[in-house]
Amino acid sequence: MQQTTNTILMIRPINFRRNEQTAINNYYQKESDNVLPETENAKAQQEFDAYVEKLRAIGVDVIVVNDTDEFDTPDSIFPNNWISFHEKGTVGLYPMFAENRRLERREDVLEAVEAHGFKINNIVDYTSAEEENVFLEGTGSLLLDRANGIAYCALSPRANEDLFIEFCEDFEYTPVIFTANQTVNGKREAIYHTNVMMCLGETFAVICLDCIDDKKERKNVMKHLQDSGKEIIRITEAQVNNFAGNMLQVKAKDDKRYLIMSQAAYDCLSEAQIKIIEKHCAILSSSLETIEACGGGSARCMMAEVFLPKT
Repeated sequence: MQQTTNTILMIRPINFRRNEQTAINNYYQKESDNVLPETENAKAQQEFDAYVEKLRAIGVDVIVVNDTDEFDTPDSIFPNNWISFHEKGTVGLYPMFAENRRLERREDVLEAVEAHGFKINNIVDYTSAEEENVFLEGTGSLLLDRANGIAYCALSPRANEDLFIEFCEDFEYTPVIFTANQTVNGKREAIYHTNVMMCLGETFAVICLDCIDDKKERKNVMKHLQDSGKEIIRITEAQVNNFAGNMLQVKAKDDKRYLIMSQAAYDCLSEAQIKIIEKHCAILSSSLETIEACGGGSARCMMAEVFLPKT
């Protein structure tokens, strides 16, 4: 199994704004004072287009599908939460915490991926769990070490333990379960998505170990990372707040590897951290200021990796 891919699906927003339904437990979303949703959307589109251009310039194959005006889907820019694509031609569909995010799941997105020359053999659909208020938000909740068959998951209102274990059984991953917290108004609160505090590359892992309050859980996560040959690059909770955990390694032209992150994430890294990352791969950053502030997600959330076989 490969850990990185050259093909990424991205959804260009039409009605991007701060989603009040996700703000309940996404503490990275900020209130925007007197900014019209149209202005936010226009800025998000500019950031999106510049980001896609940068990815394509290094040779990443980006499939861009436009969001639809049919529904109110302010978070459609983060497709990795509702869909995942796997090497044997399997697609995973996931149950979403916010009701308006469930409207992001669209048949024509799968059709666009197929039209791009990829083969979908079967779909594993977990979305009926929404009826029981049980959620598992795709590769936001699941961090997949595809090469070593390990799945990491920080439990939260958006990541249910039983459903995570079911996923691991279906897709043949060894589950590594823990709780990751952040300090919000002096209290420890669960981090809503695993991929905010952790990123897995082929030979390294960027992770905020300080978010894992339980020492046993922390040790267990470290052991799995070390045993699978990953160099651990530690980040701080303050850096997590600047989206330094929300990164993704991709394959560019000539098989060159890049770690993709936002400008805010890059700017908050120390020289020492950058040096360690650059031992493993190059870095590409792009400004996602509006998307991060209103959406509470960053570079990684915007990319759904495509590992499907070609037709």
